[in-house]
Amino acid sequence: MLINGYHCFTSESVCEGHPDKVADQISDAILDGLLKYDPHSRVACETMVTTGLAVVSGEITTRTYVDIPQIVRSTIKDIGYTRAKYGFDNETCGVVTSINKQSVDIAMGVDTGGAGDQGMMFGFACNETEELMPLPIMLAHKLCMKLSEIRKDGILKYLRPDGKSQVTVEYDGDKPVKVSAIVVSAQHSSQIQLSTLRNDIIEKVIKPVIPENMIDEKNVVYHINPTGRFVVGGPMGDCGLTGRKIIVDTYGGMGRHGGGCFSGKDPSKVDRSAAYASRWIAKNIVASDIVSKCEIQLAYAIGVAEPVSIMVNSFNTGLIPDSEIEIIVNKIFDLTPKSIIETLDLRRPIYKETASYGHFGRDCFPWEKTDRALIIKEIAGKLGA
Repeated sequence: MLINGYHCFTSESVCEGHPDKVADQISDAILDGLLKYDPHSRVACETMVTTGLAVVSGEITTRTYVDIPQIVRSTIKDIGYTRAKYGFDNETCGVVTSINKQSVDIAMGVDTGGAGDQGMMFGFACNETEELMPLPIMLAHKLCMKLSEIRKDGILKYLRPDGKSQVTVEYDGDKPVKVSAIVVSAQHSSQIQLSTLRNDIIEKVIKPVIPENMIDEKNVVYHINPTGRFVVGGPMGDCGLTGRKIIVDTYGGMGRHGGGCFSGKDPSKVDRSAAYASRWIAKNIVASDIVSKCEIQLAYAIGVAEPVSIMVNSFNTGLIPDSEIEIIVNKIFDLTPKSIIETLDLRRPIYKETASYGHFGRDCFPWEKTDRALIIKEIAGKLGA
């Protein structure tokens, strides 16, 4: 029983072989292929995968050409679905495409530098981890990464590409104090004994990832393949769709979400570029040490360049009022779509890498840089921080 300021928070992640993530990676691989040869491609690419079939549809306007079926098969192969017995593999799956051009009504607003759609986007950062991300989602991602790593390295040859993790962290106020429950579901061959799999997952996946000081072995609860069997998985087990893991993609439920997914969308879509910008802003504010937690909301109208609103929420952790932090944001960040795209250099083939294990918390992405933290701290100091 939790009392006083204690509470639990849980986040989940999924492996690259999860059917929804297969769809996300295909959509972003197609986007990357187009941006490589035409950085100004307009792309809204949706994918559905099911037993023996991948369907790609959407709106694409580009001056180049890519072999979509080849990209689909190459992506499926990279993930690890290479045998027909998995019910889905790169060589035998069917690939169906239905592609049209972007609506001229949308293009009319984007061509002038406006946002590609209306909507609101959120960014979040906190000082719980060195990545300035919430601890539950970072641990969940790292468990899935480890699961994929030992599968691809052949350490556990019975593992298959699909898998999920879930981590429950106990908090004392805003401070994470221990991991109280861990769930790992790993797809496996039919030959392995459940007792062997459970022991292997604890020893080779969980213990290398979860810090020792965060686990009380006498009280932590492990649920390893809790149904007892996970042989049928991937697109054979469930239909996968682009954009169905938006909480896994962001902050694990800690911090709000505007509802728009990222994968398959070029950066003229503010669902993607403004969500990246809002994370960039929030992370720089936390990195400046004037807050310990920060959420940013940006909102746009289709065809209009300037955001219709900017909101800063420091959850009462700020050294200066949120209203003054908003003044700083307006002063040093140009949040028009054109400026976001240019400043973060988003017209590059960098998106397939984002489509598994989260879009945030990895330094390889430009929106993770803390290049404005110092100037934020300096201005805040002048305002009284």
